[in-house]
Amino acid sequence: MERRLFTGIRQLYSSSRKSPNEIRIKIRMCDLIDPDVLRHAVDTTMRRYPYFCVELQKKSGQYVYVDNKRPVVIYDSIDSVELNAEESNYHMIAFSYHNNWVVLDMFHGLTDGTGAYEVLRTLLYYYCSEKYGVKLSPEGIRVVGDEISLEEWEDPIEKASDLPSPVRSELKKALNIIENAGLQDDVIKTVYSVVIDESEFMQFNVEKDGSPGTMTALFLSRAVAKLFPNVEDPIRIALCVNQRKALCKPKTHHSVVGAAMLEYKDKIRDWPLDRQATAFRGMVFAQTMDETVLAGVSSFKGVTEMLLSKETDQERLDFMAYLGKMATQMLTATVSYVGKANFKEAEKYIRDFRTWTGGTGNYLCVEIAAVNGRFTLDFIQPFSSPILVNAFLKELSDNGITYDLQDVSVLAVPNIRLPWSE
Repeated sequence: MERRLFTGIRQLYSSSRKSPNEIRIKIRMCDLIDPDVLRHAVDTTMRRYPYFCVELQKKSGQYVYVDNKRPVVIYDSIDSVELNAEESNYHMIAFSYHNNWVVLDMFHGLTDGTGAYEVLRTLLYYYCSEKYGVKLSPEGIRVVGDEISLEEWEDPIEKASDLPSPVRSELKKALNIIENAGLQDDVIKTVYSVVIDESEFMQFNVEKDGSPGTMTALFLSRAVAKLFPNVEDPIRIALCVNQRKALCKPKTHHSVVGAAMLEYKDKIRDWPLDRQATAFRGMVFAQTMDETVLAGVSSFKGVTEMLLSKETDQERLDFMAYLGKMATQMLTATVSYVGKANFKEAEKYIRDFRTWTGGTGNYLCVEIAAVNGRFTLDFIQPFSSPILVNAFLKELSDNGITYDLQDVSVLAVPNIRLPWSE
């Protein structure tokens, strides 16, 4: 079977050795990983996701996925292997393990966080059932033997028609943390992982009319405003939006993510926190109505078609580099929250959870995960300075929210072999 890259083509051309466009999810289990059980669980899991068992090829000037019957690689190291290369059996997905950590690495053009969570639910179901000799419930989990509907396979954005006209908006250049903090020479990509009790944070959100994603974006905005009180550039946070509902394609595996732009306007800066949270919730509500989301899909589809109309790899790379530069200018930071992971009965075997992304651009990205009663906020930075994390943690403290700064790591995401750089 052969499938042309459409939605994922932008992630391919925006990937680089310096910033591989990849999702890396690290799960620390309560016990040491059993490699034989993991091998069996991965093999079984991948039988349920044939659309992820693919090899990237170029045919007639276009990139396509073709079926890849080679085993998906499991590497005995936390570092994993290069994707789309001989060492990964030319897959765009790989697993690794070390001690009690198991890691999923996946090209972001294959799927998004929602799709990656589906794979992990299946993997954890099979792994924990065999590892612990228990019969976990398969309810709500995609398992081998399911009928795999056409909806799971098809690219909903490529197939979408009768979309509303894209909304044109001229955004002013956003506040840039690197420029204003003088961090141009600080180029060590670093991840700060912060854990908050789920029940405590959810109760806080209920009391303040917030939600995990909007409240994180609001605390981040407040922190930036206090760090740079005299900067006139707007503070603008992109909150990732799952487009499946608007597309009426809840089962699609494709990467279908838009964004709601949350601007911390001058007029709300003196408001109490709960009123600010209501304002941010209102911005999200307005920008996640189906018609608005579909207008964003229309814009995305148009740009993708424009990219595909370019004749050479270099033209496409230049086009995506231009779009990336524009995005960097328009955003202060990005916040991504897939929603509660809901790994079902397997959650009790999970100790820690990390979500890293490689191609986050030249601005901060906060990845939020809700697993086993805890929120983990991974601050993925293009610099090592703790200036922004410290300011964010002060916002938590000032509002009575307890947290644990669990660890600080250099961002290490395996490379993706890109066909034009062979």
